[in-house]
Amino acid sequence: MALIPRAHHRAALFDLDGTLVDSEPRSFAAWSRLFGAHGVPVDEPLIRSFVGRRGVDVLPEVMHLFPGMTVGELQTEALSYVRAAGLPPLEPLAGAVELVRRVAASVPVALVTSGGRSYAEEALGGLGVRSAFTVLVSADDVTRGKPDPQGYRLACDALGVAPEHAVAFEDAPAGIAAVRAAGSVCVAVATTHDRTQLSGADLVVDSLAEIDWPIMLDGRHNDRSEQTWHSAR
Repeated sequence: MALIPRAHHRAALFDLDGTLVDSEPRSFAAWSRLFGAHGVPVDEPLIRSFVGRRGVDVLPEVMHLFPGMTVGELQTEALSYVRAAGLPPLEPLAGAVELVRRVAASVPVALVTSGGRSYAEEALGGLGVRSAFTVLVSADDVTRGKPDPQGYRLACDALGVAPEHAVAFEDAPAGIAAVRAAGSVCVAVATTHDRTQLSGADLVVDSLAEIDWPIMLDGRHNDRSEQTWHSAR
């Protein structure tokens, strides 16, 4: 068993949706309402591809499905469905709250989410871990969303930690790409995607309940040996 070197454990960065909270049923229902309201067939693979990305980045790619609408109009409408009654509730993912509290007891912690700030504040409050986060970077704070690394770099700057000294937790390919581009270690949790789609991460787990801190690597995971860590980082 190998240990990710402690030099990479000076801060922790967490995604929110699909990493800390099981929000995908809620998100899928909201996007489906948007599609349905405009008579657009619900395309499940297309909607699943939105995972981990800001609505403002996703919508320009599907505007051909909504003739006569603007991105701003669709974004406002989509947000109204996210806040509508009758959607599946947000639920904490296994091990998420416990890991955040354990990590926050030893290093500064930041949230880097593609969701809006008010939503993120509400979600963290619901989990009972808002006070654990020193920094919160939301979709409102960046000009380029994931897979661009801007959000993760902003979080590291705010924490006063170099990206290569931070470990980030993600669930989606776009988030993994953002973490790796920023230069941080990436741990992916297979909650919203198959493990094969998360191969860009340094470590893939099925649940955050599997994670110790500092992080240990063993043969069950998509990992690197300690020698590789020292040579690659």
